[in-house]
Amino acid sequence: MSHTTSATYLVWSIMSCLLGVFLVFHLWKFDRFKCLKWSNGPYSGAFKRLMTYTYLLSVPCIMVYSIGFAVIKYEEGLTVLPEYGIMPKPWQLWSQTHKSAIFPLYLLFTIAWALEMVTHLEELCFWLFLVNSGSVQQDWFRSLYFKTWVGGSIIAVIYMPLVTIFTRSDPIRCEAFTFLAGSLGSLSLTLWFVPILWTFPSFLKNLKKASVDMRTIVRLTTFHELNCLRIGFRLIFVVPLLILAVDGIRPHQHVNDKMFWTEFLASISAIGCVISSGITLVIFFPRSVETELQSRNATREKSQSRSRPHLRRESDASERDSAPSPSPQKQPASALYSHTASDAREYPPSLVGEGDILLKERGAGLDGPVQGPTPVFSPNRRVAPGIVIQGTVAGSAPAGLTERALRAHDQRMSNVHPFVHNFTSPIDLMNGAQQTQWYVKREYGARAV
Repeated sequence: MSHTTSATYLVWSIMSCLLGVFLVFHLWKFDRFKCLKWSNGPYSGAFKRLMTYTYLLSVPCIMVYSIGFAVIKYEEGLTVLPEYGIMPKPWQLWSQTHKSAIFPLYLLFTIAWALEMVTHLEELCFWLFLVNSGSVQQDWFRSLYFKTWVGGSIIAVIYMPLVTIFTRSDPIRCEAFTFLAGSLGSLSLTLWFVPILWTFPSFLKNLKKASVDMRTIVRLTTFHELNCLRIGFRLIFVVPLLILAVDGIRPHQHVNDKMFWTEFLASISAIGCVISSGITLVIFFPRSVETELQSRNATREKSQSRSRPHLRRESDASERDSAPSPSPQKQPASALYSHTASDAREYPPSLVGEGDILLKERGAGLDGPVQGPTPVFSPNRRVAPGIVIQGTVAGSAPAGLTERALRAHDQRMSNVHPFVHNFTSPIDLMNGAQQTQWYVKREYGARAV
């Protein structure tokens, strides 16, 4: 775009700066930049680090490319040519400092484009793996899709800079072939996403039939909608640059010679590039407002409890003084099934049904026995690795399972891949999740099962 006007690069600069501001804002709201640490979370392995830094490095590269060329174009200004009239000054008339900056800026743009293709290829391979995995307990890091991503990423990182390096002698030709190589690669990845988006609704229906957790269905539905939007903006980014590139490598140009079409295609390409990158940021680092509010409230309560330690000590002392002393007498077993108004307080509240409470309140003067509830024994329940809910004796209606316990039970009984249940982001994956050992806590120790 060295032949286009300075207004085009101004649009690119403004849009890329907005993307940078949104990147900082989103990562701050996401986890206060904790995701940028080298070791963050239990699954922050080499794969997650590579994907995180690969995407984050592409954004400043685009910003430097856009701002750099905008500064050069405004400093060089316009010129008058006898056959063309008033037009942007050609690169041959630029100062030597600005000429020497052309190749580094294009190389930065090429590297950013290659890194972005790496992230999109990873998402493509991951969604293909997730949709086609079914109930097969296959490891993502040993699958053919992962190997395809590794090979494709190496090709993208190598061939994109090489195209720019081999054509750097002529900036116009370098720009045309760089856009051609990048747009063809991105367009192929974008078109490969279309079959996934087409089959994803049926994939969600199968998950619903398999009784997958509703929160997982909601997350996957949200990511499907975001991917649909991003595919549209990726086409807005790639197709205009492909048109300019194909017209630029031809001996007789029909699009690049017209100022309107050059500025229009380059400007809408900037809009598509920035919005699609912003959607990628939301997909890679999805926010949960509910979790953020809970964490914020917990932090506020913790700070308040630290600022007033004397009030907590006084309240603990008053609770100890007002606590009733335990009764030394043991209640016979027959008391569980024979009650009067006087011993209603001694009956454990967790074992009393609503009907028994009404009988005690209305029949205070009755001397006859009141039939207690039939005890139900609940066994120990394993809800997570190393976490076991101890069995209890409940009333006629057993206590309901917690949401976490139900989710763990659904994962064990489900026929879908564990990645579906544990899915939060295409880069936040569990390495060898299907090989995780479960431990049951016993009174005499823990043993692996």
